[in-house]
Amino acid sequence: FPSQAVTGNFAKVIHSLNANQLTDQVIQRSKRMILDTLGAGLLGTSTEVCHKVTQYSKIYSSDLSSTIWGHLDFRLPPLYAAFVNGVAVHSMDFDDTWHPATHPSGAVLPAVIALSEAFPQKKKISGLDLLLAFNVGIEVQGRLLHFSREARNIPKRY
Repeated sequence: FPSQAVTGNFAKVIHSLNANQLTDQVIQRSKRMILDTLGAGLLGTSTEVCHKVTQYSKIYSSDLSSTIWGHLDFRLPPLYAAFVNGVAVHSMDFDDTWHPATHPSGAVLPAVIALSEAFPQKKKISGLDLLLAFNVGIEVQGRLLHFSREARNIPKRY
């Protein structure tokens, strides 16, 4: 089946990505994207929608927890921390975009950070591992966008 070939190839490419493929230029751009996303997210913590999802998410707890940006004394399960922090990033609408409209860093970074915080202390990931995970997330989003019908007029470059 053609769809299995596409999906299998997609998974194979994503699975084969490793930190050795991160060029200096990719690392520098990634760091800039991460800083921009963190800035938009910290600013977004003051929005009404962020306050609402934060209040809503307080009902959830687990043994694993991750930071809610801008709140040193408040942590949530990784799934909800990623949700709240993602809402904070998107609420200001200053995060990066592609055409058609999608916001790669605002969807990827909160999840990567929340998951990285959930690792046990003895299995903490390195900064390079975090950059790789971030770039894999961006690559997945870019490839999925490329497959969408709305993306037919997008130049073939990443």
